[in-house]
Amino acid sequence: MSFREHLAGLPLDALLAVARGADAVAVERALGAERLDLFDFAALLAPAAEAHLEAMAERAHRITVQRFGRVVQLYAPLYVSNECVQSCTYCGFSRENAVRRRTLTVDEAVAEARLLREAGFRHLLVVSGEHPRHVSADYLAEILARLHAEIPSLTVEVQPATVEIYRKWVAAGAEGLTVYQETYDREVYREVHLAGKKRDYDWRLETPERGGLGGMKRLGIGALLGLADWRLEAVHLAAHSSYLMHRFWRAFVSVSVPRLRKAAFAIAPRRPVSDRDLVRLVCALRIFLPDVGITLSTRESPRFRDGILPLGVTLMSAGSRTEPGGYTAPDATEKQFEVEDPRTPAEVAAAIRQHGYDPVWKDWEAVLNG
Repeated sequence: MSFREHLAGLPLDALLAVARGADAVAVERALGAERLDLFDFAALLAPAAEAHLEAMAERAHRITVQRFGRVVQLYAPLYVSNECVQSCTYCGFSRENAVRRRTLTVDEAVAEARLLREAGFRHLLVVSGEHPRHVSADYLAEILARLHAEIPSLTVEVQPATVEIYRKWVAAGAEGLTVYQETYDREVYREVHLAGKKRDYDWRLETPERGGLGGMKRLGIGALLGLADWRLEAVHLAAHSSYLMHRFWRAFVSVSVPRLRKAAFAIAPRRPVSDRDLVRLVCALRIFLPDVGITLSTRESPRFRDGILPLGVTLMSAGSRTEPGGYTAPDATEKQFEVEDPRTPAEVAAAIRQHGYDPVWKDWEAVLNG
């Protein structure tokens, strides 16, 4: 059964009713449960759970230390192209935007990676706009093969592909796939995706499964918070990640919860998410899914990132540039979005240590598994 089919069988209306209106008794019952179900998770999202945030934070912290220790893996995004055929109202790379377009050569991508390696990174996220000609499967395979010779851990966040293409990228050196659904609200999804293949909600929804079938050992999902009701996104993210963890039990599943940030020509958040609500979402995810990875990017401010660190976050980006060529030639072109944490990788690592955690630059498990 695909996740699309699984999702169709879930009592979503009932789950959202709990997420929006559970009382204190339901919240306390969820917090007292040894193992939560989706309804318990939804209760932790309800307004009544606001009064229990401290208890949620304590439990999330305890679980995180038990399952992951006091370590945070660091990674950096490497943008190889901002060419795109999609029309997305929230993205600076959208095809109708009058931005300077650039696709790195393979040698230019390697030069970017070498700078990041010198900064300490051993895990890179290869990112691009969605353009089948400028960013073809063969182009990405060549880049991955060259990068893999110098960087042991590579994840791709590019246009959704077929199982066969994912197998090709795995053979070239990729071990992970990240794909955001952007929003799980079908109506909002149609409104913010104006043209291009990305308008196909179901094709995107089933992308992580194709990646898993193609041999990806890391599967990352996320929703861009601010486009729709954050509680709806949260329920879907919890259901999606739980499904992936059960179906692809040999893979490591992670969830990202980025908030919509300022970008050239992009819309402002339709449904802004407060800091406290985002903290509650991270805590609820950790309590519901003790073994899921939780990613926090440089979309968030230094103060927020440092503060939420003990509550469930296991992966963080650092020193991010969100434009092609941004490490070797800063401001070479427009950014996909503005980062909120401008600290260098060394400064982020130092802040992690100050909070009693260890920054990890290399994923030893991936190396041992080949």
